[in-house]
Amino acid sequence: MIDMFTPGKLGSLELKNRLVRSAVWEGMADDQGFVTDKLVTCIRRLAEGGMGLIILGYTYIQPNGRQSPGQTAIYNDDYLPGLRKLTDTVHKAGGRISIQLVHVGPQTTPDMIHGKTPVGPSAIKHPLFGTPRELTTAEVKRIIEDFGHSAKRAKTVGFDAIQIHGAHGYLVNQFISPRWNQRSDAYGGSPENRMRFATEVYREVRANANNLPVFIKLNLDDFIKGSTTPADALPLAEKLSEMGIDAIEVSGGGPASRKGPARIKIRTEADEAYFIDLARQTRKVTTCPIILVGGFRSPRVIDQVLASGDVDFVSMARPLIREPGLVNRWRSGDLTKAKCISCNGCFKTLAYGEGIQCLVEYKDKERYEKKYT
Repeated sequence: MIDMFTPGKLGSLELKNRLVRSAVWEGMADDQGFVTDKLVTCIRRLAEGGMGLIILGYTYIQPNGRQSPGQTAIYNDDYLPGLRKLTDTVHKAGGRISIQLVHVGPQTTPDMIHGKTPVGPSAIKHPLFGTPRELTTAEVKRIIEDFGHSAKRAKTVGFDAIQIHGAHGYLVNQFISPRWNQRSDAYGGSPENRMRFATEVYREVRANANNLPVFIKLNLDDFIKGSTTPADALPLAEKLSEMGIDAIEVSGGGPASRKGPARIKIRTEADEAYFIDLARQTRKVTTCPIILVGGFRSPRVIDQVLASGDVDFVSMARPLIREPGLVNRWRSGDLTKAKCISCNGCFKTLAYGEGIQCLVEYKDKERYEKKYT
C-alpha cells in the first residue's frame, strides 16, 4: 500500500517520498529578481527537512510577467549563476528541485513591470488589477517561445524538473477561460482554441527541457462566474496527458475567486484535501501522475488519499513555512498534524520586506502588528 514515505517517480525523476513542496511566493529575490542568500537558505532548509520534491515559487519568464517584489526571474542568462547556486545547494542537501515558470498576465501593476500596461488574452477588466492590454498574436507566440527559452535555462542550471503555472488566474489559466479569453484568432473562441496556448507552451517547454520531467499546476475550477470549470479544464488535462506530460498538480481558484487556493480555518481532517473531488475527476480522464494540493495538515489524511489511488503525490506549502522540517518530524514517528493554523498570516509578512514567514513565530511579530494591523 502506498503511503507518504513510499518512493515515487515523475517521469524519469526518482523521488524518495510522495511529498512535494508546492510552489509559493517566497519574496526573497532582490528587486531585479536575482537569487539571494536568504532564498538559498530558505530552500536549503526545505531540502534538509525531508521533502521529496521542492517546487520553487513562481519564476517569471518575461520582464512584463512579474507580479510581486521579491519574485525570482529567469528571463535572461544573467540569472543563471544564482539559480545554479540554488540547485547545487539543494542537491548537496540530498534534495530535488523543480522550477515553476510563469507569466502572470494581467494580475500585476505597472509599477511591477517598468511602467507598462499589464497584458492579457483580452482587454477585460480584472476586479483587482484593472484592464489589461490584449496581446497581439505575435506577442502570444513570443511568450510561448520565452517559456521554452526559460526551460532551457532551467535545464542548464541543474533543475530536476519544470512546472508550468497554469492556475490561479495567471496567463496560461486565463487563456483557458471563456470569461477572460474572448479572442478571435487561433488562441480564442472555441474550447480547442482556448486550450491552444497551454498545449503550445507545454510543447515548447518539453522541446527545450531535454529529458527533464515537465508538469503543470492546473486550475480545474476558477470558482468565478463565467470562467473555467471542469468542463473546460478536463479536456485540457486529457490532452496534456495524451501529449506525455509527466504530472498534473490539481488546484483551483485565484485572487478574484469566491474560493481561493489557500483557504483559512482548516481545523479538522474533514477540512483538508479540499480539491480531492477535482483530482478524482482528473484521474478519470488522464493516465499521468496526479499531484494534489489543498489544505493537507494530517499524516492520516495524506496516507488515506494516497492509498485511495486518487492521487500519486501530495503537495503542501503553508505548513512548510512554519515547519520546514515537517517531513522529518513525521518520519521520526511524531505524527501529530502540522502546526500551521491556516491563518494566512504568512502572506502578510511579505509586506515587511523580509520574505514569507510564519506570522505566529515571526521574530518581529509585535513590531509587525503595531505597524500593519
